Amino acid sequence: MRTVLLLENDDVAPGELASQLEALGYAVHQPRTLLEARRQKSTDFSVVITDLRVAGGLGTDLIPWSQGTPVLVLASDATIRTAVDVMKLGAADFLPRPFTPDELEHWLQRVARDQRTARGPVPAQALPGRPVAGMIGSCSAMRLLYERIRKVAPTESTVLVLGESGTGKELVARALHEQSGRAAAPMISLNCAAIPDSLIESELFGHEKGAFTGAGSARQGLVEAATGGTLFLDEIGELPLEAQARLLRVLQEGEIRRLGAVETRKVDVRLIAATHRDLRQLAQTGRFREDLFYRLNVVNLTLPALRDRGDDILELSERLLERACVKLQKIRLRFSEAALAALAAHRWPGNVRELENAVERAVILADGEEITPENLALGGHFGGPGVPAEPAAVADAAPAPPPQEGAASLEDYFVRFVQENEGRLTETALAEQLGISRKSLWERRQRLGIPRRKSKP
Repeated sequence: MRTVLLLENDDVAPGELASQLEALGYAVHQPRTLLEARRQKSTDFSVVITDLRVAGGLGTDLIPWSQGTPVLVLASDATIRTAVDVMKLGAADFLPRPFTPDELEHWLQRVARDQRTARGPVPAQALPGRPVAGMIGSCSAMRLLYERIRKVAPTESTVLVLGESGTGKELVARALHEQSGRAAAPMISLNCAAIPDSLIESELFGHEKGAFTGAGSARQGLVEAATGGTLFLDEIGELPLEAQARLLRVLQEGEIRRLGAVETRKVDVRLIAATHRDLRQLAQTGRFREDLFYRLNVVNLTLPALRDRGDDILELSERLLERACVKLQKIRLRFSEAALAALAAHRWPGNVRELENAVERAVILADGEEITPENLALGGHFGGPGVPAEPAAVADAAPAPPPQEGAASLEDYFVRFVQENEGRLTETALAEQLGISRKSLWERRQRLGIPRRKSKP
């Protein structure tokens, strides 16, 4: 008989969900606390179902413990942001409360189907099990990546993850962390492009009281916070040279010095870095420390672009569709044949991030039970004829000053505004003028081919 580990919080009706699972043919084991759940062997269960908030902590803490057993996270106060964060941690899915017995049964059936697919008919040595952390895909490039992750994860080696923006580099870092001996400790992530140059050293290494104007108290940095665990630095090519020198000391000596401090502190972190840029070329032109590059480039893992992944595009689309329907509380939709053809033919410059946003947009715009090519809006327009679309990968906000009538598109306006003003405005000021976040400004720069101009050291 299939067995479920069910961990619920105290606010839900006791026994109701357990009864539904038993009616579906599952044996249910119900620990009372997170600690009690983690004392079990994850391999004894076919599925783990947990509320987001449980006695003793967060249900997502069971994801590293599960070692690949699918984890469904439930929440009564669900938001899209919560769902995204839970999925990034490696949950198999996220289901907002309340849900119907049919929705639960549908999810359990899909899990069983995925497990059968993973078992055969392909020999195990030809299609090794996938890493955790929500990675999807079975093309040859992804299978090779899974195999390298399994070999590298148990080591303490520094890893450099390479790939275009939107390919899922943080998922690789998450898989490396969760399959390492540091899985019980935290993984701390930072996008180096999202923090102003003037603040990034304080963010990473911390500061003492009075170290600079506004430092009213001492503050621990992210490197210290990750001690015992993993530090993931995304887009490390954007790290200023001064911070690179401090990071090099962490790798060489295993110690940091907070801003304004005299004494050094020992730290024990494994570093995983990621970038879409050519660090070797940056080092040759003096924009990245050569010694740091060689320290980072111990093992590198390359993520393929989505356009090079063949049938993975359709597999990802189906999984993302299921997630989007649950998040947006829509009926189960399906892609039309024409929509599937459009998904397969699109070049996906924004990679998986663009695909995720396109699918979510289609779920919102769909009128029936079927998603059409018009709903996907891969041709660049949605919302009606003649309405320019935001780039799929960066559709979080539009520039605050609207483009003049007759302008070609929001993309053209963005390019023109940045090029005309980047010489006199900081990145933070540019983002504020455009009405977007600094991270969004950086993402748009990468997508539209207008990298940030940096002054030479």
